[in-house]
Amino acid sequence: MDSTILIIAGMHRSGTSVLSQWLNHCGLHLGERLLGPAIGNTEGHFEDLDFLEFHQEILKEGYIHEPVSELSVYQTEKLRSIIAFKNSLQQQWGWKEPRTCLFLNHYQSLIPEAHYLVIIRSYRETVSSLIQRDLKELDKYYLSKSWMSRQNWIKRKRSIRAKELYHAKAEFYLRVWVAYNEAILQAMESLPGHQFVVTDHGQLTEQHRDIFDTLVNKWGFSLRAADFSHIYKKALLSEVTDIDPFVLDQSLLQKAVKLEHEIRAYL
Repeated sequence: MDSTILIIAGMHRSGTSVLSQWLNHCGLHLGERLLGPAIGNTEGHFEDLDFLEFHQEILKEGYIHEPVSELSVYQTEKLRSIIAFKNSLQQQWGWKEPRTCLFLNHYQSLIPEAHYLVIIRSYRETVSSLIQRDLKELDKYYLSKSWMSRQNWIKRKRSIRAKELYHAKAEFYLRVWVAYNEAILQAMESLPGHQFVVTDHGQLTEQHRDIFDTLVNKWGFSLRAADFSHIYKKALLSEVTDIDPFVLDQSLLQKAVKLEHEIRAYL
């Protein structure tokens, strides 16, 4: 493999977008076609659409609870061709697409020399952010209606609907968080230590310099330092709600706490 490749691995709403946006400003090629902004990510997603479309084609659902254990011969060759195409265009490149976490075993096999930038965000913050994004979608819908409907939504219905969303989705999203981060942990445990680095969503403003140093001086990427403070906008972070009271499965909460601790041990 002639190209130097970076795989950015992290759960949805874990900071992969801001990390990728910064790396893009540093000069890392992240794809020929990138997913743009949306209501939950106004600065852009910076997701490579080639990998996103491949992952969606396999998963067929927005979220799934477990890694993809097997690919057909056709699917494997299609993925191999995507990687080969990108290698033919760039001497150094990478990508970010959260569903990549569910395919890490396949990428380890197809790109054994790739480097991994892993980002962890607490399960409470991540799940809360996912639900807040769902709530923003409802905001967009109701705030586009008549004045009276908007006022009814703002003053009465919104708080009720928010609580309903936490009851309905907290445990589901937590299962997804566990699935993604279990896959990440399993990949790290099977990789040589020099091929991956872990960063924390809450410490990006302090850790981004160390990340840059690792990419340039240890992994050989040719990048230019970009000002992270111009990229990271704390005001865009949603308010965090404690999701624990909305999760009925206590063993799932215990698993999340243990998993978060195990991944943070690599920081």
